[in-house]
Amino acid sequence: MCNQGARGMDCGIPFCHSGCPLGNLIPDFNHAVYQGKWEKAAKILHSTNNFPEFTGRLCPAPCEESCVLGINADPVSIENIEKNIVETAFEQGWITANPPAKRTNKSIAVVGSGPAGLAAAQQLNRAGHAVTVFERDEKVGGLLRYGIPDFKMEKNIIDRRLEVLEAEGIQFKTGVHIGVDVKATELQNTFDAVVLCGGATVRRQLPIPGADLKGVVQAMEFLPQNNRKVDGVPYTGEELSAKDKKVIVIGGGDTGSDCIGTSIRHGATSVTNFEIMPKGTTDRPENQPWPFWPMRLRTSSSHKEGADRVFSIATKAFVGDDEGNLKALQTVEVEWVPQKGKRPILKEIEGTEKEWPCDLVLLALGFTGSETVISQQLGLEMDVRTNVKASTQNYETNVPGIFVAGDQRRGQSLIVWAISEGRQAAHHVDKYLMGVSQLPLKGEGDLPRL
Repeated sequence: MCNQGARGMDCGIPFCHSGCPLGNLIPDFNHAVYQGKWEKAAKILHSTNNFPEFTGRLCPAPCEESCVLGINADPVSIENIEKNIVETAFEQGWITANPPAKRTNKSIAVVGSGPAGLAAAQQLNRAGHAVTVFERDEKVGGLLRYGIPDFKMEKNIIDRRLEVLEAEGIQFKTGVHIGVDVKATELQNTFDAVVLCGGATVRRQLPIPGADLKGVVQAMEFLPQNNRKVDGVPYTGEELSAKDKKVIVIGGGDTGSDCIGTSIRHGATSVTNFEIMPKGTTDRPENQPWPFWPMRLRTSSSHKEGADRVFSIATKAFVGDDEGNLKALQTVEVEWVPQKGKRPILKEIEGTEKEWPCDLVLLALGFTGSETVISQQLGLEMDVRTNVKASTQNYETNVPGIFVAGDQRRGQSLIVWAISEGRQAAHHVDKYLMGVSQLPLKGEGDLPRL
């Protein structure tokens, strides 16, 4: 790690921190690691990032794509440095609960316990407010717990941080579905402010013939059930297993990759990944110059474990047997025809139709927006994708005292954006309640504590 930190020491003008949605002080903690000052590095890292143990495992690392070394060499392995800093801090006992010295008389409800909700809760608790986090699932963590496979992040990583948050005074109420079990208006009337961090959980469908066949499964039904099985807790519905099945995963993002790795661990006979987009280049495309995020081919550890990847392919129909079970897919190859000043047009290539034998299809097509129950009960304005409208100027909705952060505001995005938005929203909630706020904004160092 010290050698990696040393690689960034001669950087003239760093760009890595500007590529990070959190504004992490990357050159500073890299320098501390280079000097062997790990506790100092941990303080710097935590000053802008509440949960580096999450981002150090799950973030796609836009900071590394902005690294100056990345212009003509491999970038500094910033994400790995981050993970090692926080793991060292936990091992050495440097991360302890720091309850606020005094309390305000303000109470805040945070709806959703994913990274946005947890970040907002910790920041608001640090300001002295009484914070209650509501989670509809049986345990805290959102998609971190019920979505991210355990082979990517074991759930004790969440639990050890949760112990710190509870010791700091944050209350968690699980198994409470706001809008269903408890009306959203009840929170509005009970608390001084409400922060919505429920995520963008409406799954994108694939409306083609045979979509209702047994064996056509949404990724976010398959993955959360697997998390519960690993945890040994009950789950509802029929068991979803890839064991001894020919599996096709439709969707080339992180969720698709997670389905691949999970299917392989179940003992699938084969796993194939379909992606409607063309195969990217391994190098940075010419029209996406440094330091911008490049859309290039990314190969995960799950891909390397034994998945066949097929690009520029569209699924036209699911084929079933007489009993309604999936037995095959019908596809066609596609190409993207460029248009000047417009989006490319998707065109099917004649004569490329094919049928693929298949027992299980996992739809990893992303999310289209947030659920609308809470928004309707509170009278919140939404965009065309049902995400709650709020500006980054204050994260407040059209209803005073109701704030929103993370995917529920911006749409499906990265964990690092969720934490960033939770932190930013907390500043504005604190300011709304108290008139001023000492909570930091992006890139500003927080209080020097772990």
